[in-house]
Amino acid sequence: MSNSDADHRLDDIAVRDTRVSDAIDEPMRAMILDILAEEALTATEVHGRLEDRGVDRTENTVRHHINELRDAGLVDVVRFEEGRGGTTKYYHANTIVLSYSLPDSADAAVEEMVDAVQPQITDVLATLTDAYDDTIEEIVADMQPCEHCRTQKYETYVLLTVLRRAFVRSYRD
Repeated sequence: MSNSDADHRLDDIAVRDTRVSDAIDEPMRAMILDILAEEALTATEVHGRLEDRGVDRTENTVRHHINELRDAGLVDVVRFEEGRGGTTKYYHANTIVLSYSLPDSADAAVEEMVDAVQPQITDVLATLTDAYDDTIEEIVADMQPCEHCRTQKYETYVLLTVLRRAFVRSYRD
């Protein structure tokens, strides 16, 4: 490691789940996820909410995008209602997509919060790796395209996935 690298540290990890990224590459899909994060709606209701946001698409286009999100596992069909000669599906997002950047002015406050929770996170990571090391390795083995790809940080991705999902459950409770 050169001297210039000695003062450099890893501060963050950007997570890019390809399943999620591919599904939300279309900006309207991110809007649909945002709309469906709050309540279960029909495709027609989603179409109306998009129109309220100034998005002019056909209802069939909206249905197509909802189906793409459903196929990617980001939206669930949570209810069916029979009526008027057909079945109406209600959709609800099971994933929230956050696409923001913190202002530079937040750095000090964020660092203070990181310092406050880092000991607990260190303990949680130790618990996960001690108790679930074999399970993590099995998941990693299924993720790796080849035996030479160990530098891809698969373990880190698995642990972050666990922490993200636990955060969502804790935050919503």
